[in-house]
Amino acid sequence: MAVSGALLTQVSVGAVALYALVNAAGRAIDRLLALAEHYDVDEVLVGMTVLALGTSLPELSAHLVASVGIVSGVLDYEVTSAVVLGGNMGSSTVQQFLLVGVLLIAYGHLPLSRSFVRESYLPMLGALGVTLLLALDGTVSRPDGLLLLALYTTYVIVRVTRRKQPAALRERPSTDPRRDALVAAGLLVVVLLSASLLLSVVETVVDLLALGGSMVGVVTIGVAAALPELTTVMESVRRRAPNVALGTLVGSNIVNPLVGIGAGGVVSTYFVPSAVVLWDLPVKLTGGVGLLLWVTYVRDGTLTRTDGAYLLGLYFVFLTGRLLLFPGQ
Repeated sequence: MAVSGALLTQVSVGAVALYALVNAAGRAIDRLLALAEHYDVDEVLVGMTVLALGTSLPELSAHLVASVGIVSGVLDYEVTSAVVLGGNMGSSTVQQFLLVGVLLIAYGHLPLSRSFVRESYLPMLGALGVTLLLALDGTVSRPDGLLLLALYTTYVIVRVTRRKQPAALRERPSTDPRRDALVAAGLLVVVLLSASLLLSVVETVVDLLALGGSMVGVVTIGVAAALPELTTVMESVRRRAPNVALGTLVGSNIVNPLVGIGAGGVVSTYFVPSAVVLWDLPVKLTGGVGLLLWVTYVRDGTLTRTDGAYLLGLYFVFLTGRLLLFPGQ
């Protein structure tokens, strides 16, 4: 009874922390976009910073808090590494398969331009491939983290230099920049505090139930952290602007491994569960390459509603396979 009571308390606290994390992150993004509109910041730069990093804010904050906790000795190295890496993989897989599937089913069809494939989709596959290669030895070291961050910095510089960015869902300009800046800063603090509380709760739940940390990360942080992207998908469908949603989903799959795992590796290094290198990244990479070949040589460059259904199925194959093949991770 004592264990079940403690578990219920931890789950309740964790649910509140998760809600605060995602909600504060979304509101912070809105304020930052309004500030960018007020100061007329270049749209390409906004897309590559506020939008690309902002929609991944829950995952990035979890990585930052986890790494600081590991370095300070407050959080367990292996459990915390597994949780945030599982959350990273879970979130990016929701985006890559589930949300792209939802987008296609809701919108109907979506042609993929050569420029999008060259400038966004192939870099996403490259980011996944490099992350897999660096994680094969079971750790993400500080040099590994620096390399991942350097690759993202290079990618941003190239995209900003070429100044080719899909149109974004614009926000109204800020009418009170000082107030919005203060509110955004306060919300970012809430994000970090919520992530800290959530990771502490998850570590406790893992200990109480003897669960695998990375699987817990996949189904908690991973799913919840993809909610900002889900909002973008639904708003893009409503405004008949599917390319905005697709660009955001693909962009988040570049940010998550390069910035999230890269920054965490630099701060604390990470222990990498075998499920990440034997299942998560290979499935994401294989699915990504397979989709590109399918669209190019079978669908004549256009994604359809049927392809969306396939992607939904692929997400549940990913989740089921992970549960069955790596139940203790």
